[in-house]
Amino acid sequence: MKRYPIATAAVCLGLLLVGLENSEAVDEFAARAREQAEEAPAARRVPAMEAVETAVRLVTGEEQEADRSETLRKIQAEAEKRRVAPVNARIDPVWKAVPGYNGLEVDVEATMQLAEEQGYREPLKLVYKEIPPAIGLDQLGAQPIYMGNPKKKMAALMVNVAWGDEFLEPMLATLRQEGVHATFFFDGMWLKKNAETARRILSEGHEAGNHAYSHKDMSKLDRMGNRNEISKTEALLTGGVGVKNKLFAPPSGDYSQTTVQVAHELKLRTILWTLDTVDWKKPEPSSIVRKVEAKVAPGTLILMHPTSSSSAALKGMIQAIRSKGLALGTVSEVISPDRVPEVESTRQ
Repeated sequence: MKRYPIATAAVCLGLLLVGLENSEAVDEFAARAREQAEEAPAARRVPAMEAVETAVRLVTGEEQEADRSETLRKIQAEAEKRRVAPVNARIDPVWKAVPGYNGLEVDVEATMQLAEEQGYREPLKLVYKEIPPAIGLDQLGAQPIYMGNPKKKMAALMVNVAWGDEFLEPMLATLRQEGVHATFFFDGMWLKKNAETARRILSEGHEAGNHAYSHKDMSKLDRMGNRNEISKTEALLTGGVGVKNKLFAPPSGDYSQTTVQVAHELKLRTILWTLDTVDWKKPEPSSIVRKVEAKVAPGTLILMHPTSSSSAALKGMIQAIRSKGLALGTVSEVISPDRVPEVESTRQ
């Protein structure tokens, strides 16, 4: 019987591994081959082990490549099924500028990397990325905004502050307890006397906005009058409160196209509202809660003031909004194209 050196035999046997598809068989063979190589004389041990290891790496590499190809195919198939197209910002005849909304799709490259890190184990964990719309608010020019995108499951509480200081504290306490951030639009004359209060409101995570200076009807003012009203309050926000503001809410919702254009030139978005509590008429708090519960929807901007009615209704309003499956955020968050992280996970 002709005898072959152990190294040569190991090479021959190792080459047979290429045809094996069962990874357990490969492992069993590799273990046995290593044992035989260890029993061989020292001079022939190293070549034998190298041959076995080379063959094992060859087969393992082919199996990994097969796993990778199959995983990539699955990810690409899921990506095609799960893609959500972005929504462009647009001008509506009633609601004026309606913000866009980011789309969502599977990040194939990031998902593959995660799959490789986890050894291609099932189930696959898909990693998503947001896709911005082709048209955003900036492309719409000087237009007022009454609402967020109706596909965005978020609403905002906006508080116009020119009076009613005695109700600010209980409203802030409720917002704090509920973990909600609102947007406060400050009247300039109020702000001049209450800059410290405004700074404290912002320190709790709330957003600031410009509510003009002296609560005039902006539509009755010329260009210079509009500019003075907005600019004086903007200076107080920047210098007295230390905020870089982006929002302007005209007093009583009264404005002209000149008002919107002047605000736009000052790099401010003109903000109105979708739903008015009409709290200045002192309605029963329960009626405000019922109104909000009946009418709130994705993208709703809810107007209120620091009044006894809104203060007493605030907790019920928040609960009603959340019962609709909506998150609560600031005005800037609602009108941004970003998807809602609390509602729509970007990683499953």
